[in-house]
Amino acid sequence: MYDVVVIGSGPAGYVAAIRAAQLGLKTVCIEQSSNDDGKPNFGGTCLNVGCIPSKALLDSSHRFYEANKNLSDHGIDIKDMKLDLSAMMKRKDDIVSKLTGGISGLFAANKVDSISGSGKVVGSNLVEVTKSDGSTEELEAKNIIIATGSLPIEIPAGKFGDKIVDSTGALAFNKVPKSLGIVGAGIIGLELGSVWSRLGSKVTVIEALDTFLPMTDPDISKETFKEFKKQGLDIKLNSKLVASKELKNTVKVTFNENGTDVEEEFDKLIVAVGRKPNSSNIIDESLNIAIEEGFIKVDEHCQTSVKNIWAIGDVVRGPMLAHKGSEEGIMVAERIADKHAEVNYDLVPSVIYSHPEIAWVGKNETELKDKKISYKVGKFPFAASGRALAVDQSVGFVKVLSDSKTDTILGVHVFGPAAAEIVQQALISMEFGASAEDIALTMFSHPTVSEAFHEAALAANNQAIHIGNKTR
Repeated sequence: MYDVVVIGSGPAGYVAAIRAAQLGLKTVCIEQSSNDDGKPNFGGTCLNVGCIPSKALLDSSHRFYEANKNLSDHGIDIKDMKLDLSAMMKRKDDIVSKLTGGISGLFAANKVDSISGSGKVVGSNLVEVTKSDGSTEELEAKNIIIATGSLPIEIPAGKFGDKIVDSTGALAFNKVPKSLGIVGAGIIGLELGSVWSRLGSKVTVIEALDTFLPMTDPDISKETFKEFKKQGLDIKLNSKLVASKELKNTVKVTFNENGTDVEEEFDKLIVAVGRKPNSSNIIDESLNIAIEEGFIKVDEHCQTSVKNIWAIGDVVRGPMLAHKGSEEGIMVAERIADKHAEVNYDLVPSVIYSHPEIAWVGKNETELKDKKISYKVGKFPFAASGRALAVDQSVGFVKVLSDSKTDTILGVHVFGPAAAEIVQQALISMEFGASAEDIALTMFSHPTVSEAFHEAALAANNQAIHIGNKTR
């Protein structure tokens, strides 16, 4: 019998398995995906067809765009430059292979067993594993952790096919589409749109909502919309996909834009309207574990109604983010080992790896107004940052929101260079209950783009040095 059986080896599952083994628990991880040799292909969506490959292509495409468009401003003239897409894709695949192979090494080092197959919870202490050849094996477990992740959502008006693809297909084009349609202006749609736009595609983004990035702070929404349009993305808000049809060489699309039907043809169509939990056929109904809209119901510690069965990551409530799943995995492993552990769901950072980056943590202005919380605003533009100007990345700003009475930082929102890293600095500060004044009294290296965070904190109390101050 195992102390812990983990179903799924994505960022939630493999982290949970490793931490459980480190705590002295006999652990096995089941992974459905397998390599050509029949061994488990670890890493889940994130490492294989999500976070990592998309970031590799975002970086490569940005370098190509910079060399093609902007290096002449630096006195660098590159003649006869060409794109080798196959080499770019190979680099992406090599990075994925290195990281997924690394999990195998971590499992071996931490003495985590692994099995290739599909896992299903069939009893409170029993997991059935179905192998690729159809054979089954039963594993007894004192504790079970479900970490089966999520799947792309397919919509009736955009059924996946040859030319209509999900995010996985969009990471594997063998040539740059001349025209590319994207359904959904969320994180996935914008990142993929950025990749192919930089490489030469004419990109049209079809978004059903009438607000751009509504989950972000209003200032972020407004400024990023203008910047993406400037970069060449044709973003059509209040536009709903009505129908799509694959033709011989193109995809014919009909969408309703502000009440009027519009027809267009694209070489490829990416449907990126979100993801859904992968919870189907994972838990036997006899266990009576609640599943609501696909999400396995858990408490604040990721425990289901059956006390020794847990669920983490994309398959439970909360944002579908790799780092959130990993932290849940650690928390559950710790609690199984009778240790105290919590996840602070109020401080889950979010990042869009566009260029410039977009990142935020904590509350935005809309949320603070809705909750009737009195707050102060400190804002500093990268256009006034010496380092940002020196590296030719001066678009955007840092925005700090702090409590009007206590000055405690309530939210930090960044659009610009190293946004993800700046927000991480803010998150650490917020974990310790820092005030805007605490950041203002902290020394920052010069010249760095992080100084913009320092100045925004100063601005929250009308003390900014490098911009004019105004009370808000």
